[in-house]
Amino acid sequence: MEEEVYRNPTIDKQALKALSERSDAKGLMQLCGHLALLTFTTAAVLLAAHPLLYGPALLAQGVAIIFLFAPLHECIHRTAFQNRRLNDLVARVCGFLLLLPADYFRAFHFQHHRHTQNPAQDPELAGPPITSLAAYLTHLSGLPYWRERTSAIVRHALGGIDEDFIPARQKARIIGEARWHLAAYCVLLAGSLAAGSTLLLSLWLLPVLLGQPFLRAFLLAEHSGCPQTDDMLVNSRTTQTNAALRWLCWNMNRHSAHHAFPALPFHALPEADAMLGGKVVTRSRGYLTVQRDILAALRNRRGDQAGKTLS
Repeated sequence: MEEEVYRNPTIDKQALKALSERSDAKGLMQLCGHLALLTFTTAAVLLAAHPLLYGPALLAQGVAIIFLFAPLHECIHRTAFQNRRLNDLVARVCGFLLLLPADYFRAFHFQHHRHTQNPAQDPELAGPPITSLAAYLTHLSGLPYWRERTSAIVRHALGGIDEDFIPARQKARIIGEARWHLAAYCVLLAGSLAAGSTLLLSLWLLPVLLGQPFLRAFLLAEHSGCPQTDDMLVNSRTTQTNAALRWLCWNMNRHSAHHAFPALPFHALPEADAMLGGKVVTRSRGYLTVQRDILAALRNRRGDQAGKTLS
């Protein structure tokens, strides 16, 4: 997605063009940092000798894996790296770990960008709105995500594609993608069972179940409660947060700037956000604040249409 969605005569076009420069070096530095975190959490799981240490280690592993959504998202935009093939390779690996095939997600996500907060066309608004505490907690659990992802991959692998945001020319590719995903998952499961190994369970399956609620809460903040308008600085939220989370999410907390300028790489978003300044209408003071606002809306029976499965 190369287009500039937000236009304003006060925005310096030359500065924006300079910010659009992609960098293999910056992308690899960020990715290697994330992989180093994964190496540390994997070692923590393997070396945890006491149940009181094993649980937190599994949770840390889960958060590290589940936030591979950030490089997946950046790479389906092909902005993480200058090298197109490197973007696609990283997207495929991350998508495999998250049950979110890269080509499918690109089609889903670009439809979301084109029709953000449009109830009729934004695929993130598909399904019933979150209008109760039970629905909110179910969404946060991540269980609807895993159910939807599993059924969609199987359906696509069997040749069933009914999503209107997938063009006919892409259907064969997405079917093939789903088939190799499904085949690889089956091989991993069969190999794990044959070897009597619990590594697949302890290093991947259990951790992602534990980590998914953190990603669900993070993604809810992007658009939940925002007005259903086509103004990207109103319908998308920028959320203040600490340096550690900004690093882990690849600066995607600055979501208004990302939606305004989807061709900008992750490392340019802080400067783009500063450039937009007060033009960003929807800002929040932290992710806990956003969750409190969502809960307050539910208490007042004003359930909002939140992202349901992806983002």
